[in-house]
Amino acid sequence: MSGPIHPPLCRVDQIMEVMQAAFDPAWGEAWNRRQIEDSLAMPNVFVLLVDSSGDLVNADAGASGLAAGFVLARHAPGEEELLLIAVRPEFRRRGIGEALIRQLAQDARARGAERIFLEMRENNPASSLYHKVGFEPIGRRKAYYLFADGTRMDAITFGLSI
Repeated sequence: MSGPIHPPLCRVDQIMEVMQAAFDPAWGEAWNRRQIEDSLAMPNVFVLLVDSSGDLVNADAGASGLAAGFVLARHAPGEEELLLIAVRPEFRRRGIGEALIRQLAQDARARGAERIFLEMRENNPASSLYHKVGFEPIGRRKAYYLFADGTRMDAITFGLSI
């Protein structure tokens, strides 16, 4: 993998397909198409979109077909925020999520970042992936997430020095 697919070239349809397959609707964490499009219109937001082999989907080549996963991140001076990461369930446990994060870290370093941050609900099973690649919990927001049934859950902030 190398380099991000920049916003005007990315395949929003493929991102949405991955997200709809990957995110459990019970948690309400998936973004809608407008949120993705608006984010990608910002010059400091990047997406990496990969196929089932973990290779970047090249939007310049008019790539189409099944995307296996993506990571969406926002750059700020000295840091990046991992906004979303998703891998289709049928492609999980193949190293795609780890490869996406490692590529994001490499690209973030090239953009001058020293740390990557992310935030997730406390019971998110992706925490094992984050720990595996070196993220460490650095904060907690009590009762941050509000779900449709009225329950609340803490958010955990993770940081990774790169």
